[in-house]
Amino acid sequence: MIKQALFVRLEAKPGKQKELAQFLQAGLDMAQQEATTPVWFALQMGPSTFGIFDAFRDEAGREAHLNGPIAQALGANAPKLLAQPPSIEHIDVLGAKLPG
Repeated sequence: MIKQALFVRLEAKPGKQKELAQFLQAGLDMAQQEATTPVWFALQMGPSTFGIFDAFRDEAGREAHLNGPIAQALGANAPKLLAQPPSIEHIDVLGAKLPG
């Protein structure tokens, strides 16, 4: 059962919206390699506002993700792509409906 989640809000620097979208799309390959990350979404919520929603079975999975390759890649690319540091919210999942 999914119990923990993260929501990361990202604001692109002016002119970096397309690069940030491509970076997030490429993140899917890394997310698919993370056994402890069963749910991962890259989102665009406005012209320059993006987000990542991911969910985990437990706190250990969430912590593994926060210390994993996606977080490292985001940290390395943030100064170039983001207008401000990412806003990371830790979320407790009260219920979830997932396919299959």
